Amino acid sequence: MIYTTTIRSELEGFIEREGLNLSQLGRRAGLNAGTVSSLMKGSRVLAIDQLDRITRVLGLPEGHYYEQYIQECIVETVPNWRRIRPFLFRCAELDCLSCIRQSVQMLLDNLTYSPLLFEAAEEFFASGKPEAAAILYESVAASERRQHSERLAFCQYRLFTLRQGDNQERNLQAAIQFEPYVDRLDELDQLDALRELANTYKSLQRWDKVDEIAAELGNKAEIQLRLASQPGLKREATDKKLKRPLFAYLTFSNLLRGGVCDSRGAHKEALEYAYRYADLSWVKDRDEETEKWVKLFEGWAKANIFVCKLMIGDESFIPEYAEFIEQDEEELLIGILNITKAANRFDFNIDVILERFKPRLMFYLSMQSESAGIYTPQIIDEETTECCYQLAYYYLWNELYSEGFRYVLAGLEKAELINNEARILSFVRLFEQFRDYASFDIQQQYQNSMKKGFVQDEKKISRVVSSK
Repeated sequence: MIYTTTIRSELEGFIEREGLNLSQLGRRAGLNAGTVSSLMKGSRVLAIDQLDRITRVLGLPEGHYYEQYIQECIVETVPNWRRIRPFLFRCAELDCLSCIRQSVQMLLDNLTYSPLLFEAAEEFFASGKPEAAAILYESVAASERRQHSERLAFCQYRLFTLRQGDNQERNLQAAIQFEPYVDRLDELDQLDALRELANTYKSLQRWDKVDEIAAELGNKAEIQLRLASQPGLKREATDKKLKRPLFAYLTFSNLLRGGVCDSRGAHKEALEYAYRYADLSWVKDRDEETEKWVKLFEGWAKANIFVCKLMIGDESFIPEYAEFIEQDEEELLIGILNITKAANRFDFNIDVILERFKPRLMFYLSMQSESAGIYTPQIIDEETTECCYQLAYYYLWNELYSEGFRYVLAGLEKAELINNEARILSFVRLFEQFRDYASFDIQQQYQNSMKKGFVQDEKKISRVVSSK
């Protein structure tokens, strides 16, 4: 944009209209007269705090002059990081993302700003300003000339984390884009990156990728455990800090690989993996954080042993498993999913169990997904839709149609929200299979759900309906 006036000329016009002298203007703005005089003469470049004060005096909204400030104080003068950094942080506070983007584009012609912008991005990330952080990470990554640099890889790691959300297709694209950079990270950062990448692929049910990444995570965790246990092999000093105790990455690898076996129906192999983290007496550190994770993994091992027994048809474990999930709210959803899946596979009668947990389950399904233990929001979203499907299947096949259609509609809504096309189609198939038993009101709710515009591939939907 070409500006016909400067900020200084706007201020001069205000002084003339209001009949003020420099001292009076300074008092209104909270600036001393000498500072105002220097600014008016052009011998001093405006700082962002001074601009904000002047903007308030002129009765204009915050950020009114920010685009013009970029032109006058970044483009037309020699950039000064001590002036630019506060400006970027003020833009982040006011959510002026376009100004951040414009400023960064000007700065990155000079690559000496790249590390400074990276540090600012890290501060934005830590202080809960994800959109501003993403702009800086993207810009720093684009300016990085060395494709194997650790800073480039770390920018891609942060962008992967920031791009995780409700839309599963976007989560997949973020994972694909980030994966080639994992090996370029610091060795400790690789552990957390692989853990998060595996969680994303797990939420997408890309089990081959989960297995591949979990195996790599286990190998790298074993190396780090050996380094930690042998003083002569300790790695170089670093300020990097893991998000979990070191042992947890190896046990998490086993947990993931057990989940892969379950997904393939290899429940005896899954049981072997569960036994690997059922006994963690080998873990030497016993600080508070380590003890917390030891107890968590031992609890998950117990739960997964129950699941493996159920999935090979042992109905006798259902009461004990039900007691277990009743004591652990984080396991409620996955527990009901596992029990219902086993019931559908082996024709168990679990009416009493479902009635017992129904109020808490309905409350849980209505909540927004949040991280819980090892379960990310994306994993919980996927488990929620699968739980709805298994419950709907159980009730419909047992001729409890009202309950069955309730879960079809709830699951379809959730699947549409997270853009999980495969799950949407599974609910459509199930509904069409039992459509004749749906009341007029249920059919209307179903049609309204289908008209919301969430369903992306109408041809696939129509093929499902026509094949009924």
